[in-house]
Amino acid sequence: MTTQSPIIANDRSYAMPARCAIAICLDGCEPAYLEAAIADGLMPNLERMKRSGTDRLAHSVTPSFTNPNNLSIATGRPPAVHGICGNYLYDPETGEEVMMNDVRFLRAPTVFSRFYEAGARVAVVTAKDKLRALLGAGLRFDEDRAKCFSAEKSDTSTREEHGQEAASTWLGMAQPEVYSAELSEFVFAAGVKLLREWKPDVMYLTTTDYVQHKYAPDQAEAKAFYEMFDRYLGQLDELGAAIVVTADHGMKPKHDAAGDPQVIYVQDLLDAWLGEAAARVILPITDPYVVHHGALGGFGTAYLPAGADRAEIIARLAARPELLEVMGREEAVARFELPGDRIGDIVMISTENMTIGTSEHRHDLAALNEPLRSHGGLTEQEVPFICNRVLDLPSAPALRNFDAFFYATKAAALEEVGA
Repeated sequence: MTTQSPIIANDRSYAMPARCAIAICLDGCEPAYLEAAIADGLMPNLERMKRSGTDRLAHSVTPSFTNPNNLSIATGRPPAVHGICGNYLYDPETGEEVMMNDVRFLRAPTVFSRFYEAGARVAVVTAKDKLRALLGAGLRFDEDRAKCFSAEKSDTSTREEHGQEAASTWLGMAQPEVYSAELSEFVFAAGVKLLREWKPDVMYLTTTDYVQHKYAPDQAEAKAFYEMFDRYLGQLDELGAAIVVTADHGMKPKHDAAGDPQVIYVQDLLDAWLGEAAARVILPITDPYVVHHGALGGFGTAYLPAGADRAEIIARLAARPELLEVMGREEAVARFELPGDRIGDIVMISTENMTIGTSEHRHDLAALNEPLRSHGGLTEQEVPFICNRVLDLPSAPALRNFDAFFYATKAAALEEVGA
């Protein structure tokens, strides 16, 4: 790296790394997954990191969905600063519901772009392509100092747009199916190859929660996933990187004893109370990959018609046992550090084993081959925060998953392991 000055990104000062600083976001990594795999002796490298480094729990941002948390990790700040408060957005002025994966929705620079501007080599590898453009905002690929590509589109990546020509060919691994554990394995394998051969100064590896949506922590398929991850983690650690392992959100069962999804259909309730389609319920979990969650999560927001008694609607919803929290926009903005212009009049959060839906007929649950597991609420905001260096860290709720790069770069600035 050509500069030795601290890097300022969104009013936070980041240390200049003496070795590669890596943050790994294990999508959907409820802490119980790590506990179960470690108990079976399947994660010796992570177990060693927990013992000889720093082991904490942190809180994700709310809603505990993929896009808000990945962008919080990428910017070091909550959604009120970067603007990404869901996977999905409703624009009341146009009446359109759109995916919030375009760079135009991002209101703050990423830590990656600031390091790049300072002369660093930056690598970002995502599982799904929906995050790639947002995470790569501000990077240029004409100097061989930035790479940002996804496993999902690794066959068609280019040097001009992603910094890596045909990433699957470069890695020697076929482009994985989007609904597979291999999509995340591609990310880890690419990270090891980049660290070994390209030697980035800062690297972000972020996965998919396909496995976590399908399998509980005690199931063999989940344990096999974390055993696989541990092998790559050991290689990254052996290559000398300073690593923080965290997650974007946890994952909870959202089904009854018979395995049927547990859902409160709020659009149907509001239709009955206010008239059909007078209000509009938006589920920010919605994205193109609904096979494993049916667009059902623990967080929802509703836009009410003019003249509606918001206090009365909040009270009626709050009386429902399926909902843990119901509040107005102002309280949600203050409590969860959200951009007020991108959420509705009301915010709803479900209980631990419940999800929020719109109307029953709008959710196609036929593709759910296993009992529903999902996220989005307060019960999925506790996540691991593990560093392979000894650092003086708080724990949740003071420690947030979006502190990952602050501490990864701090650890990477240390001259010796454990210094």
